[in-house]
Amino acid sequence: MITLLEEVRTLGNAALLRLPKTAFFCSREYPPRIEYATYVWAMEQRQLGRCVASGFHSRLEQAVFRFLRQDRQQPIVYGLGRGIQPSVAFEHEQDIRLGHLLFVSHFEPEQTTISQETADIRNLLLADIADVLFIPYMSPGGNLEWLVNHVVARSKPLFTLDVPGNAALHQPHVQLYHPPGLLGGHRANL
Repeated sequence: MITLLEEVRTLGNAALLRLPKTAFFCSREYPPRIEYATYVWAMEQRQLGRCVASGFHSRLEQAVFRFLRQDRQQPIVYGLGRGIQPSVAFEHEQDIRLGHLLFVSHFEPEQTTISQETADIRNLLLADIADVLFIPYMSPGGNLEWLVNHVVARSKPLFTLDVPGNAALHQPHVQLYHPPGLLGGHRANL
């Protein structure tokens, strides 16, 4: 880990940083066919109580965040590409109080906007604190390509979906995520 956790600003239950975490990223533009498998992945994380870390910025990331929050026991680390604003504590008061949500940021509260640079720093922080990466879809030449080629991400297992145009498939350390089937992952013979 290259991040010094003492330099990270937090709001919420910092003990979540000690849990095994999967960092979840997805390109803003993605084929709609990945949504189902991504929701199945999120359901699996929720059922198993696995901690998910993300910036929850893209449309699909936001949908997964809303889904994960439906279980008040689900541990979530939410990375911000800006400083932690006072409104965050108000908006997420119950989740923070229950100890299942942690906001992390490299930035002072005076940083109130997100730029590409601050988003890259946020994503690098999330990849650094995670044990595993799940990127269901990565646009060729997109912002996530820089992240997965960074030394921090290259040392982590990377799971993705097998869909045409997914640049994550070309990464040397990639593994395909296969959603579990019904009845314990086995297909019924009908």
